[in-house]
Amino acid sequence: MTDYRKLFDLTGKTAVVLGAASGIGKSSAEALASLGARVLCADRTLEGADTTAAAIREQGGSATAAGCDAADRADVEALAAKALAEFQHVDIAVTTPGLNIRKTILDYTDEDLDRVINLNIKGTVWFFQAFGRIMVQQQGGSLIACSSVRAVTIEPGLAIYGSTKAAIGLLVKGFASEVGRSGVRVNAIAPSIAETALTGAFKQRPDIYNLYAGHTVFNRWSSADEVATAVAYLASDAASYISGSTLFVDGGWTAVDGPPTGLTQLAR
Repeated sequence: MTDYRKLFDLTGKTAVVLGAASGIGKSSAEALASLGARVLCADRTLEGADTTAAAIREQGGSATAAGCDAADRADVEALAAKALAEFQHVDIAVTTPGLNIRKTILDYTDEDLDRVINLNIKGTVWFFQAFGRIMVQQQGGSLIACSSVRAVTIEPGLAIYGSTKAAIGLLVKGFASEVGRSGVRVNAIAPSIAETALTGAFKQRPDIYNLYAGHTVFNRWSSADEVATAVAYLASDAASYISGSTLFVDGGWTAVDGPPTGLTQLAR
């Protein structure tokens, strides 16, 4: 009989998490470490990455830190080299940074467009290249990127951001098709609304906060931990036959067409 608990165990695995200073990246690093992985926490702010790594070590986990700007190709390549030198083998590589400049298409400047594309699309490609080469060489590994519900459902001012998140889903499919025979898996998560430091401002606007909560079937925002569990799953051997997929962690946002109103009346 298969030992299903062991499939989720990451003991002996090595992992890199880019964006580990806060939010989903931080929770992902914590989740992977708590399941036994040795984690290299990376972020544009080295201090933030080091804080996450220190907290993991305080809980008995194994973690180190590195600075890395996900929108800088040389930085990403240097991070991959550091991970290989530190671990000799990279089993899991997760990238979570993303940028949204909320403007209509008519209002977008060249600078806005470059900033969003450089981080969201080019940054993902650079990450896949740097860590994909390592994993192809070692004949195995799990790459995980971060898409969004905005890849498939949109509102005014999010077209550019959403298009980059849709692109990530196709990058995942394409790269999975290219490296699968080398034993490398490539997937993405697609969160909807998660309570993080970056979304804290929404709590100051209860009207908007509650409106977004109402788009989920649970009528609430997720925690970053609830998204991180999906990352841990895709990283583990429990997902050994999953590649080229985007796992939506959206509280049913994409399952319903608008807020589920009128349910009480209909049930009577």
